[in-house]
Amino acid sequence: MQFKHVVITLKSVFIGLLFVPLIAAAQNYPTRPIKIIAPFPPGGTSDLLSRIIAQRLGDSLGQTIIVENKPGANGTIGFEAAAKSPADGYTLLLATSSIVLNNPFLYKKLPYDWFKDFAPISMLGIAGQVLVINPNSPIPIKNMKDLISFAKANPGQINYGAGAKGNTAHLTAEKFKAAAGIDLVHIPYKGNGQATAALVGNEVQLVFSDMAPAIPFITTKKLTPLAVTSLQRSISLPDVPTMVELGFPGFEASVWWTLVTQKGVPEPVIQKLNAALEKVMASTEVQESYLRLGVTPLYSTPGKVNEIVRKEMKTAGDQIKKLNIPKE
Repeated sequence: MQFKHVVITLKSVFIGLLFVPLIAAAQNYPTRPIKIIAPFPPGGTSDLLSRIIAQRLGDSLGQTIIVENKPGANGTIGFEAAAKSPADGYTLLLATSSIVLNNPFLYKKLPYDWFKDFAPISMLGIAGQVLVINPNSPIPIKNMKDLISFAKANPGQINYGAGAKGNTAHLTAEKFKAAAGIDLVHIPYKGNGQATAALVGNEVQLVFSDMAPAIPFITTKKLTPLAVTSLQRSISLPDVPTMVELGFPGFEASVWWTLVTQKGVPEPVIQKLNAALEKVMASTEVQESYLRLGVTPLYSTPGKVNEIVRKEMKTAGDQIKKLNIPKE
């Protein structure tokens, strides 16, 4: 019994010694600047959120955090770059639900695997979209009734802007087409921010926009909001009705954001980032910044992120299949 006790004790000491370098690394982390990859162009919600988080998380950790935009291929380029980065905690990725949930059903082959390549840190936020039109459009549309009437009388004559195929705005517009029984034409842009700017320039006739790029144009009356896609009215746009209120039962579309790093990053480092984010997300400054973007702040444990992903991924796949969007 004495010998067994000694063996167990030595084994425990050995295992403990294995974790000493990891704990020390977490205590010293970060010792140099951190990078957050934003897989969309500058100006959109993902970019703006990444910069808010970079500033506040950097302040909390006492280290500089820079944002690197890597747009293209519906986020695939940014995701691949993050997946192939060293698993040392110095490259983070701002991931969106449109990429995480939809890309596996849109592409035959992806250069990354969400569950094998990434380690979640925390959820960051969630937001609905807003259907906007240009009040100076040559097409006589002032409200939802006008939009549907004109679209039915002129099939294929209304263009909508959205990011690449499978982007949340694209899927929302296609869902709207099916629900309203109308024909709209998708004009793809690199990101939803660019699509919203194109609407201001009358390049397209409508956009299901993220709140962030749309609100400034709504405030200056360059764009008119017709509806929001959340089930409840937006705090940022309290006078704008929901799609449900306008006669589309159960119509809901939202996008969420999460911060992740690479699989293999030491657990103590992930926990340190998560603890810092908990404080960041609770701060008044971040809450107010999010509100201006029309985004609801979120914080979670690392494990909660993939619970959400697994729960929502099947729904996303079913929607894409229902819309008959072929894989590339």
